[in-house]
Amino acid sequence: MRVEMTTRPGSGEVPNEDLVSAILPGDGLGGAVVVLDGVTPPDGPDGCRHGVPWYTARLGGGLLELSASRRDMTLAQCLAAAVLRTSSEHRSTCDLSHRRTPQATVIVVRWDGDVVEHLVLSDSVLLLESADGTVAPVLDDRLDRVRALARTAPPGGRAARIEALRNVADGFFTAAADPAVAERAVTGTTPRARLRSLAALTDGAARWTETFALGDWTALSTALREHGPEAVVSQVRAAEAADPDGVTHPRGKARDDATAALVVF
Repeated sequence: MRVEMTTRPGSGEVPNEDLVSAILPGDGLGGAVVVLDGVTPPDGPDGCRHGVPWYTARLGGGLLELSASRRDMTLAQCLAAAVLRTSSEHRSTCDLSHRRTPQATVIVVRWDGDVVEHLVLSDSVLLLESADGTVAPVLDDRLDRVRALARTAPPGGRAARIEALRNVADGFFTAAADPAVAERAVTGTTPRARLRSLAALTDGAARWTETFALGDWTALSTALREHGPEAVVSQVRAAEAADPDGVTHPRGKARDDATAALVVF
């Protein structure tokens, strides 16, 4: 088995709000990987004294530990427990009811000798490559649908319209302070024998396909397996540098935190 990970901040002036971590127990068969993309708050207070990197570190650490040690729990149950545990660490000092309390998108994948389980929440991307080379993207497309609806609003009101649909019914969801959000995640199970590899990417790394059109999901999966996550993120950085103002490839941020994890079985 081969596991490779990389994460790079979008700017040297702002802390990286992504997180990637993996665990490989000594049996050589099982393992888990967690990828989080912290949600950058707009200017102004968000009700928390700690910040997004603090939140992703604690949520990611708790989720990885539970996923690996509690095989009796589903991944959704692990996420709910990790959210509850993280919330308890700062409930007494921070306003967790604030709409932009620290939060994150989530990918967690867990495997043993027989099956591979996955959970995806919000706009990070999981790629499952079958033994025959077919690549199936696992996507939570609710944020994309909200953005599409927001395009009908006046330009000045689009961001507010998207924000109003965060973590509400008929909107989109991220892991924040409410453990019930775990029930909204996209989950599934695949026989391990059917998979050659899997890759988990935050949207900053998924720009390779979604923003810069360097190739489709199959090409991205192949690039990750053949050249590694570091090379793929380097290609994203080169594409960002070639279009610094987003003229050719419009995007919300000129550069974004970019994280990718690859597992080859």
